This record gives sequence, structure tokens and C-alpha cells, in this order.
Amino acid sequence: MVRLLRPFGRAVTYTRLLHLFIAVVWPSMWLFIEEAWWIWVVAAVALAPAGLVPAMRTVEGLQARLLLTGHRHDSDSTGVVVAPSATWGDRGRLVVWLEARLVLGYATSTLVAQLLFATVDLVSAAFGRDFAEGKPFLDGHPWWHVLLAPLALVTLAVTVVASGHLITGLAHRLLGPSPAERLAAMEERTEQLLERTRIARELHDSIGHALTVAVVQAGAARAAGDPAFTDRALGAIEETGRAALEDLERVLGVLRESDRPVSSRPTLTDAGRLLESARASGAKVDVEMTGPLDTVPGPVSREGYRILQESLTNVLRHGDSVPARVRIAVEDGTLTLEIRNPLTAEIPEPGRGSGLRGIRERAALLGGHARTGPDRGDWQVHVELPVS
Repeated sequence: MVRLLRPFGRAVTYTRLLHLFIAVVWPSMWLFIEEAWWIWVVAAVALAPAGLVPAMRTVEGLQARLLLTGHRHDSDSTGVVVAPSATWGDRGRLVVWLEARLVLGYATSTLVAQLLFATVDLVSAAFGRDFAEGKPFLDGHPWWHVLLAPLALVTLAVTVVASGHLITGLAHRLLGPSPAERLAAMEERTEQLLERTRIARELHDSIGHALTVAVVQAGAARAAGDPAFTDRALGAIEETGRAALEDLERVLGVLRESDRPVSSRPTLTDAGRLLESARASGAKVDVEMTGPLDTVPGPVSREGYRILQESLTNVLRHGDSVPARVRIAVEDGTLTLEIRNPLTAEIPEPGRGSGLRGIRERAALLGGHARTGPDRGDWQVHVELPVS
């Protein structure tokens, strides 16, 4: 019983009925001038060209969101589109919606009015009174007519709830997104997921690198017991931490402002600070750079920087102070990154770790390829990215 009465405790049940009544207000006003059936035909014909106006879809969509779904008009989770009609298919569906809303509104308002009058007439007839002018709804005045009033009220309640569900279903069908809009929304959602994945990689590479440098430097300073070395280690930790904070602030800025450009992200031309940070952490890094790095396209250069950062982080994490050889070359339309260091007792298993997986994924997204793993006594990260 409670479940059956639950819809009548929701405001959306009554706003849906209001939405249907609004659809028949303007043709009903003509009835005060001339009461004729052809007025409804004229109203139906007049709605057809109105549905061809692109902005009409926005008007109807906002009404449907506010009155039919129970959500705010600016909510995107209603399944109703408020964008103007972009295609003839959208216009056609809007014309059908306007006509269906008029017909359903007329049928619902007429039935609701008749059921209300019937209820009053049944009660009035039982007491021998005429509520309306002329004959009452039922001739005679038997007392048991009042027992039929609840049946009319139940029918009225069913009409209100059923018509509300029907008009809401039509709104989702006729005012919902078209296949093209669904595809665009899916592409936008995909872009958002890719952006989140990119941000996760950014945080992993930047913060992971900074923490690795800090841990290595702090451990080395404690073991050395040399005040001068400790000062250098603290300086390196401070510099690396400041750079990590800048990266963190930039990534959080991207989260706060989805339209913020990524042009401020570091590129391979800023690789010097990575190399200096690794050297300050105790690693011996030999670097060989060939080719015009400044001509590498921004996306490729930015991802190359992150690949180099993750590779150096792995060197510091697993190789302690072993020497590392870094080669960065731009030639024949290809950017080549190669980072090698002697194998130690702690060898990452192939395919393990989000860092190495991220390197391979970055390379694949840019149309290149990456190899990570042991090679001739060294641990190697070899990445080739197209720059054309």
C-alpha cells in the first residue's frame, strides 16, 4: 500500500501533470472565443513549423528537464538534450514531440477534469443535489452513488501517474540525444578518461622521481657522515622537491580547469634539470645528445621528457650509484631515447611495474615502440618515437 502511494509524495508527479496542462493552455484560450473542434486541428498544424526552429529544442528540453525528470535544468544526467536542433532528424523528432505532447495533454486534461466532475457528481447525487447546471452526472439520488466516488478517485490517480510516466518516456525518446550526439558524448568521455590516465602518469613520474631522489639523497647523506655532502644532498632534495611541487600544482590546475593548455609541461629541452638531479643523487650519468631537439613536436617532446624521467627514476631506485648512459638522438624523422645502466642484483621482472608499463603505453600512443629489459649485461630502456 505504501509503495502504491509513494508517487504521490513526490513533487515530480505533479510537475509532470503541470507540464501536460501547459501544452494545452494556449489552444484552450481560443475556446473562450469560439468553442469548436477545429481549434485543436489548427493548433496541431501550427506546431509543425514551430518544431523546425532549432531553438525550440532548447526551450522544450529545459521544460522537460525541470518538470519531467525532477532534476535541475542544468543537470546533464537527465537524458534530455537542451542543445538546438542540429539536423533534420532532430527537427523531425521535435515536431513529433510537440504533436504528441499536445495530444497527450488534451487527453489527460480532459480525462482529469471529467473524473473530478464525476467524483463531485457522484457525491452530490447521493445527497440529491445537482453540482453542475442541468442534469447531474447520474440521474436519481440513490445513496450508494457515494460508494462509486473512490473508484473515480483511483482512476484519477492512475491517470495522473501513468500520463506522467508516458510523457517522460516520450521525452527521453524524442528529446534525448541523437546517435551523433551519443557518439560525441562517448568521444568526450573517452577524452576525459585519457586525460585522467595522463594525469595519473604525470603524478607517478614527477612525484615518484622526486621521492626517489629524496630517499636516495637522505640515505646517502646519513651513511656518509660528511657535512659538506649532507649540504649538497639537502640542496638536491630541496631543488627536486620544488620542481615536484611545481609539477603537482600544474597537474592540479589541469584538474581544476579542464580547458587549461598543456603547453607549460616540460619538454626534452628541459632535460638538463633531470640529469643534474640524478647526478646530485649520486648517479654517474653520461649524456649524448644529437640532432635538433627544439624541432621535435610538442607532444612528442613532452612524452619523451616523461619517459626519460621515469627511466632515470628506475636507475636511482634499483641501481643506487651505478653509472648510466643516456642517448637522445633526432635523426631520420625519429626521436630515439636510450637509457642503459649495469644490471644489479635487483632486476625488475619484464612487464612489472606501472612505470615501465607507462613507458610502453606512451610510446604506443605516439605511434612508436619501446623495449625495456636486460640487454648485454645492462638494463636498457630503448624508445623510438616518430617526429614527422
